[in-house]
Amino acid sequence: MMIDYVTLMLINMTAGLVTLAFFLWQGIDSTDRAKWAPAFSIPGVIAVVCGFAMTFTWPLPAPYSMLFGEMSVLLGILFIAAAWALAKGWSLLPLGIYAFFAGSSAILLGVRLITLSLTKSPALSGTGFILTGLAGVFAGLALWQYKVKLLRAAGAAVLLAAAAIWALTAYLAYWSHMLVKP
Repeated sequence: MMIDYVTLMLINMTAGLVTLAFFLWQGIDSTDRAKWAPAFSIPGVIAVVCGFAMTFTWPLPAPYSMLFGEMSVLLGILFIAAAWALAKGWSLLPLGIYAFFAGSSAILLGVRLITLSLTKSPALSGTGFILTGLAGVFAGLALWQYKVKLLRAAGAAVLLAAAAIWALTAYLAYWSHMLVKP
């Protein structure tokens, strides 16, 4: 069994999505949004570093390195940009444009992952990509209409559902990786 760092990427994404859900629910209308910057920078840096390493070195068989590596870079750079914008007191709304394209790519790859039966659990993994992508596609709307509590609750629910899928996937992978004997 090959052991890779996809587990790190998955649990990092889980933490980032949960953080984003809490920010969307509680922090977005806060007067001190800068305090959220470190919480966004941590998953951003990990996602970008791991994603670039995977994208350029292809430690996984094709197409998994592209699937997980490139999507990690896109998600990570969004988290880093959000951290920077929050620290500077800038609007997050322009990030919704980038999130739309990153999200639509994740949806496409999620659908393709299911149709090609990739991964051990294609429906679960594909749904994780699709839900994470939907959060990106609708990020601009949620940021623009952040005062609409129902919209924020829906966005947080989608983020938490995606995070639950990625957490389950990561923890199952950690469990199976520990079966490998040196």
